[in-house]
Amino acid sequence: MHITLETDYAIRIVDLLAKNTDETLDAKSISESTGVSHRYALKILHKLVAGEIVKSRRGVRGGYGLLKKPQDISIYDVVEIMEGSYKFSRCLEENYNCTSGCKCGYQAVFGEISELVINKLKQHKFGRRE
Repeated sequence: MHITLETDYAIRIVDLLAKNTDETLDAKSISESTGVSHRYALKILHKLVAGEIVKSRRGVRGGYGLLKKPQDISIYDVVEIMEGSYKFSRCLEENYNCTSGCKCGYQAVFGEISELVINKLKQHKFGRRE
């Protein structure tokens, strides 16, 4: 199990913006600094703007910056914007139709694992390293 490449790139982009809070960065600079293609960076930035983590400013002096303080943004926030809420197993999804009728006994364990991962991702903020 792993996060998608798009989410990996989104984390890199937010990390770059967190390290440059005093300035806005244009999409080309973000693309070059993170190794994400310009077109893909724009797609990701659009999602991060919609998720209210990143702000955008149009015009000659436009670009992108964080909408929140880096220390107020967790890795989980980015994962949730890019992929939706984290679930260790599909059997934890609200509309999942379990073929065993959830009698396998693993749903509770998978729920605990999901909570552990979510809590760990929420602990790691962009403004500090632990």
